[in-house]
Amino acid sequence: MKKIINNSENVVDEMVDGILKAHPQHLKPVKKSDRGIRGLVRTESPIKDKVAIATGGGSGHVPLFLGYVGEGLLDGVAIGEVFSSPSSQEMLEVTRAIAGGRGVLYLYGNYSGDVMNFDMASDMAEEKGIDVKTCLARDDVASAPKGNEEDRRGIAGILYAYKLAGAKAEEGGALDDVKAVADKAIENTRSMGIALSPCTIPETGDPTFDLGDDEMEIGMGIHGERGINRTQLQPSDEIVDQMLERLLEDLPFNSGDEVSVLVNGLGAIAPSELYIMYRRVDQFLEEKGIEIYNSYVGEYATSMEMKGASISLMRLDEESKRLLEKPAYSPFLLKQV
Repeated sequence: MKKIINNSENVVDEMVDGILKAHPQHLKPVKKSDRGIRGLVRTESPIKDKVAIATGGGSGHVPLFLGYVGEGLLDGVAIGEVFSSPSSQEMLEVTRAIAGGRGVLYLYGNYSGDVMNFDMASDMAEEKGIDVKTCLARDDVASAPKGNEEDRRGIAGILYAYKLAGAKAEEGGALDDVKAVADKAIENTRSMGIALSPCTIPETGDPTFDLGDDEMEIGMGIHGERGINRTQLQPSDEIVDQMLERLLEDLPFNSGDEVSVLVNGLGAIAPSELYIMYRRVDQFLEEKGIEIYNSYVGEYATSMEMKGASISLMRLDEESKRLLEKPAYSPFLLKQV
């Protein structure tokens, strides 16, 4: 294992400390837990009379989850250990730090540990008089078959729910309205990933899975969850076609639809490879009569140093296009969403 770290046990602590030192004008910590600082919020939090949005999850996915705290996006994030959920108490501290009087929306990926701890935090927040509602991202089509969308996990497509819900909250929308926007984004987003190599969790020093030098796995999850098909490495266009065929039939996306496209790197894939993938996405969708409204290409949800990528499509309507155009800022994002 080769990583530029000091001590494997201090990776999360030192990462959070570095983030706070790099971006003090944008982010501030919440109360320390027994594990250290495990929550970040906007420096202006709590913002009075604004619906607050909180997320959280395991570390190892930067800029997901903590990279989306900022104007027009999220208000706070609870930070777990590498690939592990934050605790319910850590989530509660974030909730209390961002609550501005109009309620808090929990918006995070559908993973069992996160669901359990966020639900506990929600109950504790309600006891303290904070109204909380929850949205679960479920965009990964490889994680459960069509018809079982409730069982799917959330991956990079959660970006769209962050962006649209954040814009609605900045406009002054009520909690139910912000939740409705997030739910609609989730319902209209589909994603799929591919892995060419594993990542290594610092504390264990072991790869999360085994994959031959000439192999790839389609549908691999961001924690190394098994995909739907392991084959010999194929040309980029063939990989993209397989991914898009699965995505288009799932919603389904149809000729005449407008979409936003996210081609996301999982940590160790070159930007040139992502743009080669995007080139084929553009060709494929044009052939299907689907118009690309806007696009994002880069690292938006990683898996440590996993070599791989994911593609997300979100079907748009006039409201979602309007909200996508609203200003948003996070110091992590190379292309502002």
